[in-house]
Amino acid sequence: MRFDGMLLVSDFDNTLLYTERSLLEGAPPPAMPERNLSALRRWMDQGGRFAVATGRAMAAFRPQLPAVPCNAPIIVDNGGTIYDFAREACLWALPLPEQAREHIAAVLEAFPGISIELYHPAGPVQVVNPSRWNDQHAKLTGAGYETVAGLSPEEVSSPLSKALFVAEGEVLTRVRDFLTDRGWGDLYELIFSSGCLLEMTARGANKGGAALRLKALLGCEKLFCVGDHLNDLPMLAAADRSFAPANAVPEVLASGAEVVCHCLKGAVGDAVERLERDLA
Repeated sequence: MRFDGMLLVSDFDNTLLYTERSLLEGAPPPAMPERNLSALRRWMDQGGRFAVATGRAMAAFRPQLPAVPCNAPIIVDNGGTIYDFAREACLWALPLPEQAREHIAAVLEAFPGISIELYHPAGPVQVVNPSRWNDQHAKLTGAGYETVAGLSPEEVSSPLSKALFVAEGEVLTRVRDFLTDRGWGDLYELIFSSGCLLEMTARGANKGGAALRLKALLGCEKLFCVGDHLNDLPMLAAADRSFAPANAVPEVLASGAEVVCHCLKGAVGDAVERLERDLA
């Protein structure tokens, strides 16, 4: 068929579905643009594979599955895990190294009061020092979270898939520098996914590496990616052709990705329409 051997991977929040206003204001997110839904159905009907790559934990993405047409495993934990929801099977995972617990605890000691989300391969997200943002995030995803006081083994089990630091951008820059200045940076991917979020995954666990691994697992020959934020840059760089919604951050808009319409207007559908036109 027309799109056999082709894999399309899209970020979820503010690329496939616009959730920024919901996160900030607590309102329900809008419906998925019909332009996305119809285009993705055409893509899959013609043999194309479609997957989502999200920073969300597995439990936080699961409630979205009924509204997302896809026919490939999902990349969660910002590239730390590839999970096949259809078979309930983990196909690949690269968790944080064991010493991450000690390093995250050191951040907590140096920056008391900072909010930290801790992601596990299964089970609830755990949060140290919950903030209003964590509450809004839990409301948006419908996954909830469990509050913990610290990083003790009694409270936080291993392995961890990801840690997410939540604070003002200036504080997060200092957190990143704190980790790298101590020589720990080589162990981790430290990537901003918004002005108030710093993602921490194992070195090599990013959306780009995961998208390439998924491409190989599926036996696909071509990779196309769509994303709006800094944590999407690795997969946009890995793609044979990349797209960015008009609402993307300046760094993504300047990355060389083709700019499509705003997420609210069906950015992924716009990307599919361009592929349909150019791959005719």
